[in-house]
Amino acid sequence: MSKTIRVVHYINQFFAGVGGEEKADHPLSSKEGPIGPGLLINKILGGEGAVAGTVYCGDGLFAENEERCASEAMELIKAFKPDLIIAGPAFNAGRYGLSCAALCRAAADMNIPAVTAMHPENPGVAAAGRTVYTVPAAETASGMEEALEAALRLGMKLVRGEAVGAAVDEGYLPRGIRYNEISEVPTSQRAVDLVLKKIKGEPYETELEVPILEKISPPAPLADLKSAVIAIVSEGGMVPPDNPDHLTGSRNDVWAKYSLAGKDALPSGSFISIHGGFNTLFVNEEPDRMLAVDAFRRLESEGEIAALHDDFLSTCGNGGAFETMDDIGRAWAGELKAVGVSGAVLPAT
Repeated sequence: MSKTIRVVHYINQFFAGVGGEEKADHPLSSKEGPIGPGLLINKILGGEGAVAGTVYCGDGLFAENEERCASEAMELIKAFKPDLIIAGPAFNAGRYGLSCAALCRAAADMNIPAVTAMHPENPGVAAAGRTVYTVPAAETASGMEEALEAALRLGMKLVRGEAVGAAVDEGYLPRGIRYNEISEVPTSQRAVDLVLKKIKGEPYETELEVPILEKISPPAPLADLKSAVIAIVSEGGMVPPDNPDHLTGSRNDVWAKYSLAGKDALPSGSFISIHGGFNTLFVNEEPDRMLAVDAFRRLESEGEIAALHDDFLSTCGNGGAFETMDDIGRAWAGELKAVGVSGAVLPAT
């Protein structure tokens, strides 16, 4: 009788059913058997394997203590004697993706097969590095089953010791590793064939996909801050409490302008953050933690800057597409230049 594969599943506090952002500091915990999406893992595996245990942690805690949490999580995982670790899927949740990547890197150091799943634009993909297998996932949990199926398909190959082929053949995201292989068609002929297909408008597939991002040169520093009008811009999802422009906490594609005129500081309740990627509790209690209007008014009164611009520009960058954020940034630049703003400050989330 063949051995039943023991899977250990790592998830964050949300998928563990502990809570949302208010529980982002939940400590590392473990439980025998599956929790939440782990039930789907058992269904996909059938009798071939099962979730022996689940390890979970708050996204905020893991992000702020990555090395320690990864090490402690591996100790909890090893207690379940895993044949395979599945981390996530993290979809497009940045901190969750970074946690999954860190955990899988730690697993690789211990020679324990591990696979994670996340959206290709999740920062965890880059953090995973060359040692971690990451399969693509949708932006949201609507793609849970497909992501877990892909992760388990690859994970079971690792457990069986089977050779893992190229990313394009196996369905995982490229890791920056290139292998030589023998082709019956020489490079020159393949290149000509690809160009001809492109010219004719026929479907073609490149052998090396290189993302092209526009290179932006930083502007020169402001020569004289004392004569400068400074604007505040924010991707932290800062809006009035009723969110009149309907910014969304993730994958947002709009921006808005709100007045700071006559405000020397931002009291609690004047603005809130609808950002879905970090714990907004402290910002909502004191909006100046994000927008720093009080600090800029002090600089203005001390003559360090000429003036703080009356409006701040706001959007939410969580999970935003590159093209969308590029469009918003250009719109902001045009808006501020038109009214004579000298420079802008973007406080980080």
